Amino acid sequence: MEIWIDYCEDKLGAVRDYPFGPSPLVMKVGGKMFALLTMDNNVLHISLKCDPVIAENLREQNEAIQPGYHLNKKHWNTVRVDGVSISDDELKAMIDHSYELVYKSLGRSARAEIAEEQK
Repeated sequence: MEIWIDYCEDKLGAVRDYPFGPSPLVMKVGGKMFALLTMDNNVLHISLKCDPVIAENLREQNEAIQPGYHLNKKHWNTVRVDGVSISDDELKAMIDHSYELVYKSLGRSARAEIAEEQK
């Protein structure tokens, strides 16, 4: 799980948050969630924002990708990270896509503030 937390935290302006208690871990940028990480029976699940068309295609291609658990199922996928079903590169691409969707949805001033904080 730590490798994926670190990967998310390496994103510009990404911060950890625990708005629902000690679990799940929510990764945010500009106050908006881009990843939600939970452990269930020693299996990591990561919920990620996704373009609706891409989200549907990913679900059709891999049973480890399901509609977002307790999230808007049109815009979120929950990925079972079992070390077999999804390659690290595929998961990184999904995390990147989620982050980019959320980051791009932020206002210009919020993006500028995040960029300034990173200097």
